[in-house]
This record gives sequence, structure tokens and C-alpha cells, in this order.
Amino acid sequence: MMKIDRLLTITVLLLNRGRWSASELAERFEVSAKTIYRDMDALCRAGLPIVAHQGTSGGFEMMEQYTIDRYWLTAEEMGSLVTAVKGMSRALDDRELDMLLEKVKALLYKVEQGCGKGDAYEHGDVKNGPGSDRSRPSVVMDFQPWGQREGLKATVSLLKKAIQEKRTVSMRYIDSSGTAECRTMEPVSLILKGNVWYVQAYCLEREDARVFRVSRMQDVKLTNHHFEPRPMPLMERMDWEDAWSEVPEQEVVLWFGPKARRRAADVFPAEQMELLEDGSFRVRVIHKVDEWFYGMVLSFGDQVIIEHPEEAAQEVRRRAENLLNRYGNPDRQLSTFPL
Repeated sequence: MMKIDRLLTITVLLLNRGRWSASELAERFEVSAKTIYRDMDALCRAGLPIVAHQGTSGGFEMMEQYTIDRYWLTAEEMGSLVTAVKGMSRALDDRELDMLLEKVKALLYKVEQGCGKGDAYEHGDVKNGPGSDRSRPSVVMDFQPWGQREGLKATVSLLKKAIQEKRTVSMRYIDSSGTAECRTMEPVSLILKGNVWYVQAYCLEREDARVFRVSRMQDVKLTNHHFEPRPMPLMERMDWEDAWSEVPEQEVVLWFGPKARRRAADVFPAEQMELLEDGSFRVRVIHKVDEWFYGMVLSFGDQVIIEHPEEAAQEVRRRAENLLNRYGNPDRQLSTFPL
């Protein structure tokens, strides 16, 4: 990392997190502690009010009440903020987000004016014609998925209100077995994973922390019962935990027909797809052979064959035969579903 980049990053870290020790910064940037001390000296000479604390809990931090002027962000960086906030506002019915979007747009407009480009934006929207390069954003974010069921945005907004007001929420939740159980929870944070909403909460019935998928919540109601937040694990991201599926990973070989190539590209990276002479292709992956796997394979219809493992191929055959028998039964409306 170039020195100027390192100095800018150190400034952001001090503004965002507070105190950093020389050893922490040296490890982060893979430089010596002496280099960090020289960087701090350079930042102080540049006029930044950095305070050094001695002792085992010592380190460097920015003087309280100090902020960076808005012009420290470029117009392009401001534009990235507008793009991100727009994407969130499409997924949430939230007046606060709408107000935030207007504020960021106003800052962007002022930054553009300060750069001599006052005619480029009007409240964050480009005034140039629709065919101009400057009117076309380089990145568009839209967290509102196609096919989302009605009412989901309202549920997310209700959960956000419950978190802000520290009120419990009652619901019926469809668990992994398909059973709808009555639950009462103390929500603490909303999580958007891809285009799927989750809520981290303390479940009063299970007396433990849980992560609920919002689309599986029914009859969601905000109660009048307030709660004091409990200690909960901080979730800045949501990674898959092996404990969620006890099925072990194993090698899987799938042979796809040519018509499946477009859809398969949504599931598997190109380096896992071996293109064959007839246009078909083979995929070799290490995967859990679980319910998600069987649903994925069946969704390709007759355009996929499981070459390995054999027991997975037999299970797909069994499920396909059950499906054929069901639709071959003229009284299928009266038949029962397998447990």
C-alpha cells in the first residue's frame, strides 16, 4: 500500500473506531511500528488532532468532536453513497431512509458545485440528457427482489419499529420441518443477506438467541410489552454455520444438457463447469447432499443427471417416481402427502 493510501486509511480508522495501538496498525498494514510512528507524525504535521496515550491500554486516537469536512469525499464517493441508500430505500418502507437519501443527494450537489460542476446534478439527479454518459450510473443497486410476496416490506418495517422501540413481537413461524409454531421474540437487528431478510432476536420460547427468516413469519404482531436488550452476538455479516445442516460434504458430479447452461451459471462458477463437445457440460463440486441439493437438481428437470454419488441419483429417481405417481392418479386431490 502506498504511503498516501495508508495515511488516508489510518485517518478513517481513527475516526470510525477510536483508539488504535501502534502494534495493531502495524499488523493491519504489514509495516513496522516505527513506520506507524512516522505516519502519525506526518498526520499531526498535516493538522490532524491526533492524541497519543501511553501505557498498556494506550494508542492513538482522534480528538473528540473532530470531523472531516464533507469535501473530503469526492463526487464519485458521494455518488456511491446515493446508490447504496437508493438500493436500501427500495427494499424498506422507511421515511428515515428517504430523508437520508435526500441529505446525501444534497451533499453530492454541493460537492459538485464546489468542483465547478453545479450543472451536473439537481438534488442528486443528473440534469444532462438521458443519453449522456454522466446520466448513466456505473452501479445500480436494487435490494427489492422479483417475485417477493405481498406484505414482506410491511413486516420488515414493523420489525424495524420493534427494534427501535424495544417491543416484543409475536408470530407463527414455519420451522425447518414445516411446522408453524407460535413464537414471541425480542428483535435486536435486521439482516439483509443477498435479497433475503432475516431478523436476529431472542426467542422467549426457546430461551436463546435465534435468526429467523422473515418470509417464514406469519401473523406478525407488535406487542405492547417492552424489553431490555440482552447480550447478543454482534452480527456484521451472516456466514453459513455447519451446525445448520448435519449432512456432511462429499464429492458430487453432475452432467447437464446444453439447455441448462444459462441456469447452471447462476449456481456454479465457470471453473467448475467442464464444457463437452456436444454442448453438454459436467460439474464437479464438494457439496452437501441435502434438501436444498435435491430441490436444485429437480428444478433442472430432464437437463441433469447425477453421475456421483449413486445413492443421490437413486433418491432423485425415487422422488421423481413419487411425483409421476401423484400426477398419474386421477384422484390426486384426495390423496395424502408423504410425511
